[in-house]
Amino acid sequence: MSDFNQIISEQMKTMEQLLYLQSEIERCQELETQLVELQEEAELESLKNEIADMKNELRKIQKVFESQTDEVIRTYQESKIFA
Repeated sequence: MSDFNQIISEQMKTMEQLLYLQSEIERCQELETQLVELQEEAELESLKNEIADMKNELRKIQKVFESQTDEVIRTYQESKIFA
């Protein structure tokens, strides 16, 4: 597999992680709203911590994705130079 295809493949895996975490954050935020309405403070605090952890993980994955995008662009440009 060429470097370009390998990088694209890795980036697609990263994109799947991003989409999953974003959907999980949305799901948890919906639960958070419900818990606020029910005034379940103990569960709410736990959920807030979970959301914060997932947001941190999302930021890390976004940085990886950005780095991979830069690598995709660089590899593509190099392949055009040497073609």
